[in-house]
Amino acid sequence: MGTPELISARSPRIAAARRLARRNFRGKERRFIAEGPQAVREAAAHRGGDGEPTLTELFATVEAADRYADIVDAARAAGARVHLADGDVLADVSQTVTPQGLIGVCRFLDSPFEEILAAKPTLVAVLAHVRDPGNAGTVLRCADAAGADAVVLTDASVDLYNPKSVRASVGSLFHLPVAVGVPVEEAVRGLRDAGVRILAADGAGEDDLDDELDAGTMGGPTAWVFGNEAWGLPEETRALADAVVRVPIHGKAESLNLATAAAVCLYASARAQRPRRAD
Repeated sequence: MGTPELISARSPRIAAARRLARRNFRGKERRFIAEGPQAVREAAAHRGGDGEPTLTELFATVEAADRYADIVDAARAAGARVHLADGDVLADVSQTVTPQGLIGVCRFLDSPFEEILAAKPTLVAVLAHVRDPGNAGTVLRCADAAGADAVVLTDASVDLYNPKSVRASVGSLFHLPVAVGVPVEEAVRGLRDAGVRILAADGAGEDDLDDELDAGTMGGPTAWVFGNEAWGLPEETRALADAVVRVPIHGKAESLNLATAAAVCLYASARAQRPRRAD
């Protein structure tokens, strides 16, 4: 594949990519980092709402460029500039303990909340007060796997483009619309006006998920509101929901973590919304 062209950590291209680890620079440049073969592959295939490619640059070690030649080719086909970099130099940009040798620079790709509503969603995950980037990315991945139509991050939640969030989504960030910075009251009001039932997930909820499923109340359009990892949803947010639902604990576990509870809730809705197969 050739020899590295970027051999110094002081290279302007490397320095520009490294700055994207900081939120203020991401916001100023409207760019973020996607790291690893899965994320870069998905980024290369993605186009924004304006039809423009999402991936703008790709940094790769010689070894990674050889190993993932198909991804490098896809990046070039998408119009991204491809730079071969020394491994130590690229490790200076990486946000992981064991870099995989591929780092993409991507344009912001969040969707306007109004567009999500206009698409008449039937399953939405709303992250309210979620502060841990790894949890945010994992919930986004769960929503993608469950077939959700969109994810909404409220203005009190973590930055969607935090490198840990992007990495935890394992490419799902590029699969479904995500709105950011939406006040929770606005998110609930907009979704309810669009005919979506609002369920708040909370371990102390008055309603049991099993009972909701048995009652057949979960087959319609639904938005799940998930709260902070440590203290759940504040009372004022719980009060906005049509129901506050707990995931039943049938064993002796004290509770479920946020991502696990989100997966259970989203899959329960997905199953309830699927038409039953004829016997």
